[in-house]
Formats: sequence, C-alpha cells, structure tokens
Amino acid sequence: MSKSPYDILGIKKGASDDEIKKAYRKLAKKYHPDLNPDNKEADDKFKEASAAHDFLKDKDKRAAFDRGEIDAQGQPQWGGGTHSDAGGKRQYYRDFTNAPGSERYQTTGSINPEDLEGIFGSMFGGQSRANSGAGYEDIFRQQQNADVHYRLDIDFMEAALGAQKQVTMPDGKTLKVGIPEGIKEGQKLRLKGQGQKLSDSSQGDAYVEIHIHPHKAFTRKGNDVYTHVPIGIHEAVLGSEVKVETVHGPVNIKIPKGTSSGKSFRLKGKGIKGGHHYVDVKIVMPSKIDDDLEKAITDWAENHEYNPREEKEKAS
Repeated sequence: MSKSPYDILGIKKGASDDEIKKAYRKLAKKYHPDLNPDNKEADDKFKEASAAHDFLKDKDKRAAFDRGEIDAQGQPQWGGGTHSDAGGKRQYYRDFTNAPGSERYQTTGSINPEDLEGIFGSMFGGQSRANSGAGYEDIFRQQQNADVHYRLDIDFMEAALGAQKQVTMPDGKTLKVGIPEGIKEGQKLRLKGQGQKLSDSSQGDAYVEIHIHPHKAFTRKGNDVYTHVPIGIHEAVLGSEVKVETVHGPVNIKIPKGTSSGKSFRLKGKGIKGGHHYVDVKIVMPSKIDDDLEKAITDWAENHEYNPREEKEKAS
C-alpha cells in the first residue's frame, strides 16, 4: 500500500470512524472476489481497500501517519534525522543500500543505549526495546505480508450446490469455510483476520483457493452442465423415455422416434445456479447382432432406399 490510505478509500484526512467504515464497505461491495471471480484487478483493489481500512482502524498507526512519522506501509518516514539534547546534537541515518537491519549512527556528542531508546520510543508511541520484544533492527525491517494462502480441493457437486468444508490452520485451529453455490475453479475465498499476526498485533487474512475435482459424467461450461446418454437402436427407432442424472437429481426425458446420435436435449434450469443441463444422446449398438435383428434390418433395407450421406448432401 504505497498510496495514502485516505486516497484509497476516497476520504479526507479528518474523516470520522463512521466515514472510514462506510467508504470501505462501499469499495468492498464493489470489488469483493466473490462478486468478481477471475478478476485480478478487482481482487487487487479489494486487498488495497482492506489494507487501507485496517490501517486507519488502528488509532496509533493513523495518528503516527497523520503526524508524518510513518508511511502508508507503517515504515519510518525519514532517511536520516537529527535529535538534540543537553549532551549535544546527534544524527540518525539509515543505510537503505544494505540488508534490512543495517542501520548506522553518526554523532556529534556522546550517545548511549538509553538515549537511543528514548529516540525510538518517542517515534513509536513510547514502545521501547524492553517492552516490544524486538531489537531496533526489527522495528525497521520490511513488514512481511501477513496474508496466508491455502488450497482446498472439493468435489464437483460441492462446487455446484455449495457446501460447508473445514480447513485446518497452521496453528492447529480449524475453521469452517462456506463454499458458495456455483463457485468456479481457481476462485479464492477470503477469511478476514485469519492470517498471520504481525508485531504490531495486526493480523492478515487467509485466502482459500478452490480446486474442483472433475465429475465422471458431468462437464461444466460456465453454469451449464453437459452429459452424454447412451440409447439403444430400438429406443432411437421407436422412441422411449430415459432417466437422466442432473446436479439436482434424476429427470426423465422423452426420446422421440427417429432420434439420431448427437441429438441434444436441453433441461431448462437444471444446471448450476439457474444454468441449463444439456443431454447429448448416442446410439449404442448391441454387443452381439443376433439373427432376429439382422433379418429385420435386412428386410427393411431391401425395401427402402435410404442413404444418410445423400440425405446430408440434400440438406446442405
């Protein structure tokens, strides 16, 4: 978050807590990942708004930012500074070209650890090395991303109809995750405040990326579902009624007389979240052609001139 948190939320510096909350909710509703699946730009804006909201919600951080002591990432807002007392003028420099934690100090008077503690304590709301549990280099270390990411494998039907799943966190805590109906492959769910804790007691979020196991019979395209249903030659010729499985349960469909392989039937609203279910039929010959079937087909062929290739040419 390099931009000002106020600019990100579209509010003024003196905004009230209620104004901050309203601005965040407006952006969260617009850019929430569940409402913008597979939209990286919306996902980034959602994360940015969430980070800005969390930043301004922390009264100590907000006050330090307003005074110009820290930047939007919570880092000290100076590259070198001075501090004076009765012992003389001292200058503090941070060497940004070295590894994190490599600070150097230059003085024009005596300086001791207690003086340094006073300098840093005043800049971080009175927090000192003694009560922070961290060394000075930790104060300036680049803040790590506190968000954590998980992968959750679910079944096709769980994705289609929604489900409740359980995720085990690194600390052993288990969380229930609500899988919304119609969730898509690769979509991410955000569990607010379930990430890692930082030294300033703030906490990141957990993101659960969904991966869907394929179904043995169903194929999904958007919210539509496709299946293939085999029918016998007698059902194709004489017509029939066959049972078809859908994500919502079995449905009977009528096969008209003379149905050919590849004929598609639409079951309106029987797909995912109002999508349709399409049934493609395929004529399957019996494994063995017995004498009765052979004789019947032979008699019919001798008395009818029918060539499906010619029929196709006439149709075109």
